[in-house]
Amino acid sequence: MRKRQFKLLALLTTFVVATVIGISLPAPVLAKGEPIIIGVPVSMGVFYGPDVRDGLALGIKEINAAGGVNVGGDKRPFKMIIADTRAMEPGVPITESLLAIERLIAQQKADFLVGGPVRSEAAFAARPLITQYKKVSMITTGCYSPRYGDAKKYPYCFRIIGDVVFEIPNVHIRLLKDLKEAYGYKKMYIIVQDVKHARAAGGFVEKLAKKEGFEILGKDIYPTGSTDFSMSLLAAKKKGAQILFLWIDMPELTILAKQYYDFKIPALPLGYLGPAEHLEWWRTTEGKGEYFIVDLLRAGLAPSEATPWTMKFVNAFKKEYGQEPDALGHSESYMGAYLLKDAIERAGTLNSDAVADALRATDMMGVYGRMRFNENNEIIFDPDFDPAKGAVGTVIQWQKDKRITVFPTTIAVGKIQLPPWMK
Repeated sequence: MRKRQFKLLALLTTFVVATVIGISLPAPVLAKGEPIIIGVPVSMGVFYGPDVRDGLALGIKEINAAGGVNVGGDKRPFKMIIADTRAMEPGVPITESLLAIERLIAQQKADFLVGGPVRSEAAFAARPLITQYKKVSMITTGCYSPRYGDAKKYPYCFRIIGDVVFEIPNVHIRLLKDLKEAYGYKKMYIIVQDVKHARAAGGFVEKLAKKEGFEILGKDIYPTGSTDFSMSLLAAKKKGAQILFLWIDMPELTILAKQYYDFKIPALPLGYLGPAEHLEWWRTTEGKGEYFIVDLLRAGLAPSEATPWTMKFVNAFKKEYGQEPDALGHSESYMGAYLLKDAIERAGTLNSDAVADALRATDMMGVYGRMRFNENNEIIFDPDFDPAKGAVGTVIQWQKDKRITVFPTTIAVGKIQLPPWMK
């Protein structure tokens, strides 16, 4: 009995001491004013929505813990409200995205919009609505189609992720040219998914690659949900392909990876590969997804020293969520919070016109390079991959169970490795 009483007393003493210590330590400076509402219209049924949420939430947490946003002398916190647009679900009409945005503005009283809509068709359709309500909006994931930005017609619509017209010639073709120079590889086989963006990208790559002296040995298109890629893989092997260019974002890409490994296809697999972005790729392919080269589109989605912000973000993300940032929307949405904070503080107000003008004048370093907007409210990517001049992307290769940044060389932390059956 006395032993139990002693334990209880010790526990009570520990609690009191801990409480006193907690009171005596300096608390973080927390913003206590009226929240600034960030409306987040994203599709939560797929990874896009949760990835935007996680990146944005981390940025908001850091900003609020540091005192919040200085709005003309008043410190105010950010608050995030998510609306599921369902835009990436099959058969869901674009009107669902528009209704979600209108609810955020009219009912939830969002001051700004950050995130989506993810689907290009929905994002483009939302521009007149956003302009009508005069709400500054910042796309931080998805919507990779060209010509989204139009500052004269849609002055409140911004995008910080780039587009496919920049990405293919400046990243994919540059990488292909590097492989040709390093290894003499110029025979390529193309496999794409039967969706609009993949078909268009495959055709664009084919056209530009031919101009650079690549020989296209074949191009196959697979319907979403396909579970067997053996015919194309064996054809690529038989024809002597050295590069396997892929543009696929369906989960069944894991099947292709396993068949690639089992057949020992002597061609480097690379391209835009949705499932291979994620850390689960190694487990779901049972380690057979090694050597796949994946365009992650923006720095900060894998470890590198692109800028002083990059590893700061990567380490903070790991501490918060227990894993590296690994998907589109993580670093971009995190930067969305900081870009908005910077613009509001320079504007000194939440007025949309003033904040939009301040955003257009942005010039700050971020996770994936220098952040500036062009005349159409689009973030500027540097074609020479210099983070001091503009935003830069990241291409990784799976080497064992790690994602290693291998391109561009300005931020690479490792070199491309060939499968043993190609050496």
